[in-house]
Amino acid sequence: MTGVPEQTLLPLEAASKRLLELAAASPIDAAEMVSLEQAEGRVLAAPLVAGFDLPPWANSAMDGYALRLADWRGEGLAVSQRILAGQAPSPLVPGTCARIFTGAPLPAGADTVEMQENAVLDAQGRVRFLEPLQAGQHVRPQGQETRRGEVVLPAGTRLGPIELGLAASLGLAEVSLRRRPNVAVLSTGDELVEPGQPLRSGQIYNSNRRLLIAWLQRLGCAVVDAGILPDDLQRTREALAGLGGVDLILSTGGVSVGEADFLGQALREDGELALWKLAIKPGKPLTCGHFRGVPVIGLPGNPASTLVTFALLARPYLLRRLGVERVDPLGFEVPAGFAWPMPGNRREYLRARLEGGRAVPYPNQSSGVLRSAAWAEGFAEVLEGKTLAEGDRLRFIPLSELLG
Repeated sequence: MTGVPEQTLLPLEAASKRLLELAAASPIDAAEMVSLEQAEGRVLAAPLVAGFDLPPWANSAMDGYALRLADWRGEGLAVSQRILAGQAPSPLVPGTCARIFTGAPLPAGADTVEMQENAVLDAQGRVRFLEPLQAGQHVRPQGQETRRGEVVLPAGTRLGPIELGLAASLGLAEVSLRRRPNVAVLSTGDELVEPGQPLRSGQIYNSNRRLLIAWLQRLGCAVVDAGILPDDLQRTREALAGLGGVDLILSTGGVSVGEADFLGQALREDGELALWKLAIKPGKPLTCGHFRGVPVIGLPGNPASTLVTFALLARPYLLRRLGVERVDPLGFEVPAGFAWPMPGNRREYLRARLEGGRAVPYPNQSSGVLRSAAWAEGFAEVLEGKTLAEGDRLRFIPLSELLG
């Protein structure tokens, strides 16, 4: 056994720092080419580099008229051509203007566009402009968005709809991505039964498995469903040994110090323990280590504890292994819609929603109540050793920042 755990509770920042160090030491850096249709939520393995200027030519930002400003002295200009988006224009005839539409290329010789609302046709069919003109107005210059050879997205970027649209605008049909992490999900406890099966006395349905598998798939992981482990030390050791080919074993339950908490015992006796017991609530009995070289993160078994610890620790760990730099969720300060008169020795993450701009917690904050998270819009963070009066400022972390 190595890495005997300390009995003190580890602050969240220290645990996060340690997990991210472990993640950076074992990056998942193998790459594969993937079509844009299959790239949602995945991570770039190589920078996205522009192969041409974008836009590739100057074009009109308005429906209107293109002209060379030096040709205009306040008189009307004849219309020499009509240019639609997708058409290749002829060079502009000197002393004329061109009818042009949004997105259409500017003809050679033109440098200015006036919107159609500020132009009128006279009786001779010449265009008169009603407002003073400035060179370059309403023109999107070539390379306005990016220049050929410029890095548009760095390696380590997660691809969402916007990033996929940007890749498509550069003409890319496929991109180089980090391979999917292989994550084994297992649950522990004789009390657990999968949905659809009858419950016997003392049993409950396994909600954590479905929660984690769906979340991992959103993160672009390939999930190995390792099922439910009984409360048996030898079976636990055998199950862990059979998962040697994955990138991470993610378990729920069995990681504290109770008589039936065999996963924690297996790690302490046969593996390597990197951290154990956190100063947060819910989620104190989180465990991280290795079993025969395979990383293991043991989350607490109560559903709300599983939710909080995966969101704040396991999710950033997985993203960092894929090369993502910014892994901490964005939060913002809001007034508390409640009082917190008694300071605690652990940081608390209350399932809460915003009502009238204030964070209001769900009435029942038990770690076994997953309904609190379904009701909530995020976590209200109450720092250890702090009290709050109603209206005091606290950090609110939206679930939308965590679930993607």
